Amino acid sequence: MRYDLVIFDNDGVLVDSEPISNRLLAAYLTELGHPTSYEDSLRDYMGAAMHRVHDLVEERTGERLPVDFDDVFHARVFAAFERELKPVDGAVGVLEKLAADGVPYCVASSGSHERIRVGHRTTGLARWFEDGRIFSSQDVGRGKPAPDLFLHAAERMGVAPERCVVVEDSPLGVRAAVAAGMDVYGFTAMTPASRLEGATGLFGDMGELVGLLV
Repeated sequence: MRYDLVIFDNDGVLVDSEPISNRLLAAYLTELGHPTSYEDSLRDYMGAAMHRVHDLVEERTGERLPVDFDDVFHARVFAAFERELKPVDGAVGVLEKLAADGVPYCVASSGSHERIRVGHRTTGLARWFEDGRIFSSQDVGRGKPAPDLFLHAAERMGVAPERCVVVEDSPLGVRAAVAAGMDVYGFTAMTPASRLEGATGLFGDMGELVGLLV
């Protein structure tokens, strides 16, 4: 293995949550008078922390979202996760391989700690991620595309940034990894390769990932 730490994004990389959360986000924004399609949500918010939703809506409309927006949205998302969420095909196999080879790994997500844990518990991935392997944009204040989250994860795991590789599926995440000075492999299952500019490499099936890391 040519890397000392593999940093996974969570949504869309480990858990198949992007279709669920972006469908619900588009519906809720539309409900509040900010017409948003599913495609709009993927383009503007996929891979982003919640503050980006607030910032873009205010920038575009001059209006602020309700104070309880995050709480209402997350309640809807978590309820849907309990009904629908699955692990990304092949993710368990990758984690099994890394664990068997003794390769350090962690997750660094724009989502809250609660969102990460709900997703992992629902999909059965919790056994792979004890608290010391979970990092959220909540820990650093600035979400992707700022490099802060990935740099924080590397520091906490005791690995230099240039020895880390990030697995991402969003343009914001790829930009964050590049800004952190890390290699990054872009997962194209939901995002066109053309939107993951700057990635070290691209793959469309999780089964291909281990071969890219060695």
